[in-house]
This record gives sequence, C-alpha cells and structure tokens, in this order.
Amino acid sequence: MLTFSLTSEHILAFAAAFILALIAGPVCIPFLRRLKFGQTVRDDGPQTHLKKMGTPTIGGLIFLIPITLVALYFSQKYPAIIPILIATLGFAAVGFIDDFIKIVKKRKDGLYAGQKTFMQLIVCVAFAFYVMRYTDAGTSIAIPFTNIIIQPWLYFLFIVAFMYFFSNAVNLTDGLDGLCAGVTLVVAIFFTIYSLTNAELGYIKVFSAAIAGGCLGFLAFNIYPAKVFMGDTGSLALGGALTAIVVMMRIPLILLIVGGIYLIEAVSVILQVASFKLTGKRIFKMAPIHHHFELMGWKETKVVAVFIFVTVILSIVSLVILGVGNNI
Repeated sequence: MLTFSLTSEHILAFAAAFILALIAGPVCIPFLRRLKFGQTVRDDGPQTHLKKMGTPTIGGLIFLIPITLVALYFSQKYPAIIPILIATLGFAAVGFIDDFIKIVKKRKDGLYAGQKTFMQLIVCVAFAFYVMRYTDAGTSIAIPFTNIIIQPWLYFLFIVAFMYFFSNAVNLTDGLDGLCAGVTLVVAIFFTIYSLTNAELGYIKVFSAAIAGGCLGFLAFNIYPAKVFMGDTGSLALGGALTAIVVMMRIPLILLIVGGIYLIEAVSVILQVASFKLTGKRIFKMAPIHHHFELMGWKETKVVAVFIFVTVILSIVSLVILGVGNNI
C-alpha cells in the first residue's frame, strides 16, 4: 500500500525555484539580448516561426540557476541530490556548448553529431557508474506487476542508452513556445506526487518540485509569444534531470508513459529519417511531430495546449499504474 508522506519541503522548493525564476528572467533576458544570443530558425519550417528569429536563447539559465540554488540548499539534508544535480548540469554544459557554437560561431547545427554524442555519453556513463558503484539502486527494472533483474553490465548499458535517448527526446520537444517547459512542468509534478508516497524519496520530492517551480517561472517568459527560448542548454538539462530521477527512483520505464510526448516526438523523427532514407518519402509533413500538426493548420498555442493536456492524462494513468491512485 502506498501512502503519502506530506511535508512542506516540496512546497518550499517549488515556491523558491518559481520566485527565483521570475527574478532571473528580467535579469537574464536583457543580458542575453545585449550579447546578441539570438535564436536561429530553420528556413524549411513553418513560416510563422520566422518572426522568432533573434529571440534570446540559452534562457534555460532562468530555471537552471534557481534549481541549482534550491538543490544546493537542500543537499545538506539530502546529499543524494548532488549526483542528480551534477547530471543535470553536465547535460546543460553540453547544451551550452552547442548553443554557443550555433550563436557565436554561426554554425547553425552547433556541435557536430559525433561531438555532441560523445559529450552526452560521457555524462551518461559517469552517472551510470555512480548508480552502479555508489547506490543501492540494484539492477532491477520495475515493470507493472513484476521486476526484471538483469546482469549488472547490461543494466549499466541500459542506463546509458536510456539517459542518452530521453535527454535527446526532451531536446526535440523544445520547438514551440511553452511546449517543453509546459510538458516538463507536468512530468515534474508527477514525480513530486509519486515521491510523496515514499519517505526514502525525500530528495526526489525536493528536486522534482524545484524543476516544476523553475519551469513554471520560466513559462512566464516562454509562453506564446515567447520572450526567450531555453535552448539546448535548458532542454538537454531537463532531459538529463528527468532520466536521472527515474533511474534513482528505480522506475525508469514509467518515463515511457508519463513522458509519452517526449517519446512520440523522438520516434517521429526516427521514422521520418528512416522513411526518407529507405523510400525517399516522408511520413509526416515535418518532424518532430509538433511541426506536422502546425503544417496541418493547427495554431502553435493549440498544439502546446493539446500536448500538455495529453501529458496530464498520461500522468494520471502513470499514478494509477504505480498504485498511487488507490490512496488519493
């Protein structure tokens, strides 16, 4: 039976990250504008996106700084927060380098694919090594109604592949005003709710709440029409944070459900590329799939609203699957 362990820590973490993000926005946005850290836009995408050209990017700092400060504050009580924070900042560093090259070096694709993959894998391997060597997470993968225990070396590879895939999936979701931050806000709230059912997950409760608060504060500047974009700095960091959280909670596969939007976005790109290379034809009007709906005539705000609503439904389904619904 799952029961809730209610404290005010998650509320404090959420409120602190939210308020700090609201403060950071008016500071960071003019600073990024002065540095001319403007967004580049694909010329083969929806024409409505051309007006976004030059909007300040690397705005992920608006929520990353608050999340970091909140995590460091609570790390005195919950030292286990630090590895998750390091994984988050590790992915943020990769994203920042990628954004920097796009903006300053004027290379529209940023890091070369091999470079970006190598740097991401370093973070993935380091985190997997930490989990295997310094935690009691074990090598079981929780699946509804059963737990599958696999060989340590295979579990190590699973963590690396899983973290790499979902960090990029979250990154692909960052293509519309408020989409990635809005979806991640809901997912982070889901993690916060689930962690309330287990006193051992106090550090997850605090960190997830901080992510939710930071994303909500960021949305004040990122909802349509966006005044700032998070860039790979923010989206890769969020992807790294979410995967680190589910691995530490020992329920990694639940991200396939609650993070269904991320999964669909990534799969749409994989299918699009595979179809074009194999047949010369595209499945979607444009990938990731949020652009497909735009080109079908959906307004950007409608796509974002629908995707967030779907994430809310998936979060409820996930809570029921994990047994939390029996106690609400």
